[in-house]
Amino acid sequence: MTWLQRYKLRHYLQTSIWVLPAFGIVAALLSVRGFDWIEQIAGWQLESGANSVRDLLGTLAGSMFTFIVFLSSTLLLVVQLASAQLSPRIISVVFRDRVTRFALTLFAFTFTFTLAVLLRVQGASVPPLTTQLAQGLFLLSMVAFLFLIDHVGKTLRPSGALRAVARLARKEIQRVYPRRLAGSTDRSAGPVKALGEPVSTVLSSDAGVLLAFDLEGIVTLARQADCVIELVPEVGDFVPVESPIFRIFGEKGGPAASVLRQSVALGQERTMEQDPAFAFRIVVDVACKALSPAINDPTTAVLAIDQLHHLLRSVGGRHLDDGRVSDLSGNLRLVYSTPNWEDFVCLAVTEIRQYGGTSIQVARRLRAMLENLTEVLPPERTSLLRDQMKLLQRSARRCFADPEDCALAEVGDLQGVGGNPSRGRDRDQRGDLQDARVKAAE
Repeated sequence: MTWLQRYKLRHYLQTSIWVLPAFGIVAALLSVRGFDWIEQIAGWQLESGANSVRDLLGTLAGSMFTFIVFLSSTLLLVVQLASAQLSPRIISVVFRDRVTRFALTLFAFTFTFTLAVLLRVQGASVPPLTTQLAQGLFLLSMVAFLFLIDHVGKTLRPSGALRAVARLARKEIQRVYPRRLAGSTDRSAGPVKALGEPVSTVLSSDAGVLLAFDLEGIVTLARQADCVIELVPEVGDFVPVESPIFRIFGEKGGPAASVLRQSVALGQERTMEQDPAFAFRIVVDVACKALSPAINDPTTAVLAIDQLHHLLRSVGGRHLDDGRVSDLSGNLRLVYSTPNWEDFVCLAVTEIRQYGGTSIQVARRLRAMLENLTEVLPPERTSLLRDQMKLLQRSARRCFADPEDCALAEVGDLQGVGGNPSRGRDRDQRGDLQDARVKAAE
């Protein structure tokens, strides 16, 4: 199985909500057979009450089926409403939710188990063990249903959805950028022109968004062919048909085009795998929609900035990849495009600053974020943040005609409006916050 086939299988299993319930159905059938064998070996059979048990199991099975249909319809409706209110790209995050998958799997397992037990109640014989298990599974499903309603209601609120996206993003940031930035700058990749002219170019045979690529596999292919391979598009870019996807540098040529095409995955929509910037894109989309005239909900935009604040702190404290990978001998083998610190900051700030220019709440929260990042991140990260604060200040002066409003917008506030001016400091710095409160009171 190639890397591309493994990736497609893993991606499908992660994003498809029906797979685990299908396994639950199979597991229920096998479980009933196993418990039935135990009952036969142990001789556990009741010779009375078969009609009552049959009616009970039939009622439970029918209720569970109605239950599953109702829950699935409601879940789809809620997801559509959330996507319209927040962002369509939030749907993939919901379908990856483990609680939702576990609940649907339990419901499918309970329905199939109960129906299989019902078929085994023949004549006057009643299997006591499986009958009791079916009743217990039904009660467990009721508890799971109530918990799922509470969980979905909290997850699909703006704060819950944004926290879910940020939680996945932080894990991916730690995986893609494992090295922390400890006082030294990122290594800067030199221009690709230094490699000379490419000896061959591999064109894409399909169209789609570049979802991921096999870094180790491409390096191995380049080492075996004694060449340097450049991955032209960046993860998250749309790749048209017959556009360059690889360039090969070296005197001996390179791997076969068909083999290289098996090292990249193209899809319909971006994912967070190898693409932490997509999480920024989702959060910014939620903020921009909240700031649209049709919705006009700056508080949701502030919630989005809260998560962007933490994500920028996570990215800013790590070495961002230089886009160059060498083999064990130190020979350069792979060159690829990767977002830098400026890309992350501009993505997180620019659109929100433009769409939320007339909101004092958004301006104050953005300033608090930039001030805090300037204080806690390494010095090499702060020049760009200061430039963004200057743009934010000019935007405030342009959007607010009254000097009082302009002065209010130029004060950082971690709550947007209503909190003590934090000047961007970390909440953990208790003494600095206390000094700010004293100055505000004076």
